Amino acid sequence: MNSELKGKVVLVTGASGGIGSAIAKQFAGEGAKLVLHYHRNVTRIRKLASELEGTESIIVRANLTSEADVKRLFATAVKTFGRVDTLVANAGSWETSDVPVHEMSLKQWRTTMDNVLTATFLSTREFLKIVAKQKRGNAVLIASTAGVFGEAFHADYASAKAAMAFGMVRTLKNEMPRIAPHTAEYCGGRINCVCPGWTVVPRNEAKLTDAKVVQKVTATMALPQIARPDDIAHSVVFLSSDKLARHITGQTLVIAGGMEGRLLWQPDEVNSAIV
Repeated sequence: MNSELKGKVVLVTGASGGIGSAIAKQFAGEGAKLVLHYHRNVTRIRKLASELEGTESIIVRANLTSEADVKRLFATAVKTFGRVDTLVANAGSWETSDVPVHEMSLKQWRTTMDNVLTATFLSTREFLKIVAKQKRGNAVLIASTAGVFGEAFHADYASAKAAMAFGMVRTLKNEMPRIAPHTAEYCGGRINCVCPGWTVVPRNEAKLTDAKVVQKVTATMALPQIARPDDIAHSVVFLSSDKLARHITGQTLVIAGGMEGRLLWQPDEVNSAIV
């Protein structure tokens, strides 16, 4: 099926990560032009660019919590390609240590909020300025199942992702058609959100070699298998196509094998004598 993404300009934040690089590769396969954002991992972003042979792409480094850096990122994209058709707001961070709220520092809370929510706000805001000028554009925010079901000991991350998955996407779906209105030929500005569950990416690949971790993670899934980055990327490409997803906006798609929540206790943690 023709997605009609050939020649479209797609900006992917956090393109050096496992999910981000898979998203970039899928868009490349559709013939899109790519703006590959990264912050620190120059080795991975260069490797990604080398794997996209035949694709028009540029690499841009930016700290997405900096207004100046975000402005420069989008200005570079427009200077190079003349427009930006799709934003995939994928960049974010996760505190790997388990920290309950009563022990969480204000510094950790603010750092996570900045790296996840503020970064998405600044990126989306700058993109919408471009959309307002070109009267076209769509966006896909990458949140997390943590924002849907919660995540014990990661309230900072879960709260930031929930804001993206619900408050932000459902508000912007009402704003975007006002700056990119529908016409006889155009569906109007659209925005959607994808919430991946556990996915096999470099940062958790080692943890997922532990059978007990895999059993706990998949115990609430109808399809008890860990997602691959391409599982996320395929949906992002679909939602970015004004042909395939022309009447879809303001939606939050959970990609987690039919997950219904997370186990709160292991069997040996429950005192069955008093249940």
